[in-house]
Amino acid sequence: MRHRTPTIMIVDDDRVDTMAIRRSLRESDITYPVVAARDGIEALDHLRGENGRQHLAGPVLVLLDLNMPRMGGLEFLAELRDDASLRPTVVFVMTTSDDENDRARAYAQNVAGYILKFEQEHGFQDAILMLEHFSRVVAFPDS
Repeated sequence: MRHRTPTIMIVDDDRVDTMAIRRSLRESDITYPVVAARDGIEALDHLRGENGRQHLAGPVLVLLDLNMPRMGGLEFLAELRDDASLRPTVVFVMTTSDDENDRARAYAQNVAGYILKFEQEHGFQDAILMLEHFSRVVAFPDS
C-alpha cells in the first residue's frame, strides 16, 4: 500500500476555530495541505472544482462543523453522499452540537467520527494527533 498524503479541508464558518485547527496542525508538525471553506456550498465547490475553485485531488479528509450559514454540515453530508464521485470522502464532524439527533444523523451519513469541540481539553491538539495517526494507517479510497 502506498501512503497518500491527504489534503485537510476545514469546513467551518468560525475563523477562530479554523485558526486554532491550523495552529494545532503546525504545532504537531503536520504539513498536509490545508484548505478552508466557510460553509457546505464553498466546500462542495472545492471538491468539485466549480465556481472558480481549484479542484482538490484526493484524498481529502474533511473536518466538518454542523452549524453554518447557507449550507450546514448535515446538508453538506447529504449532498456529498448523493454525489457518486464524492461519496467516498472521509469526513470527521468537529462541532459544538452535543445533540443526539445531530450525532445520529451524521453517523447515518457515514462520518468517520464525531468530535465535540468543547471536550477538547488541549484545544484541538488531541483531535489533530488522532487525525494524523488515522491518515497514516488507513488506505484512502481512490478519487
